[in-house]
Amino acid sequence: MKRLFWFTTFFSVFIWSAIDPLDRLTWLLEVAPAVIGLIVIIATYKSFPLTPIVYSLILIHCVILMVGGHYTYAHVPLFNDLQELMGSSRNNYDKLGHFAQGFVPALITREVLIRKQVINDVVWRAFFIVCFCLAFSAFYELIEWGVAIISGQGAHAFLGTQGYIWDTQSDMAYALVGAILSLLLLGKRHDQQLHKIMKAPTELITLN
Repeated sequence: MKRLFWFTTFFSVFIWSAIDPLDRLTWLLEVAPAVIGLIVIIATYKSFPLTPIVYSLILIHCVILMVGGHYTYAHVPLFNDLQELMGSSRNNYDKLGHFAQGFVPALITREVLIRKQVINDVVWRAFFIVCFCLAFSAFYELIEWGVAIISGQGAHAFLGTQGYIWDTQSDMAYALVGAILSLLLLGKRHDQQLHKIMKAPTELITLN
């Protein structure tokens, strides 16, 4: 993905998201990971440039976070319409966010493990990636819990439970499914792009 398009899209959505968000605290909490991701990308671009598919996924994830930050996850308009259409009791935009929380980190982790040759066995590598993404999702839930305790009612929109008692468990389940689908659906495409970067025999990076 071209750098100009990536940064133009990121900052356009960021500026829009920052203008009169529904809840300023929620905006800060939700957008913070996207800003951290931007800093990491800039810092590592020369020393460890990622594949185009990973950069694209990171941008999509950032957009999801910034849209959720602007409206809060319980009030994203499109998902309000879907809520009415499907007769659901809640706005499920947060589930999209948690799905992405597994889908995107799975390919990032895969790229680091392969290029750094941390785990060369494809089965153990896939197992580790899925476990890492699930652990990351659980860790994020702990962060949400901590923020809620510190901020009190001010973090209600950040938690986004909408009265659903199994919200935490379902969030982690969506991340788990996202991680698994990411490996299954994008593994081969990722391998092709990794091969160009690594200039190594395909058999060293392929996921069969």
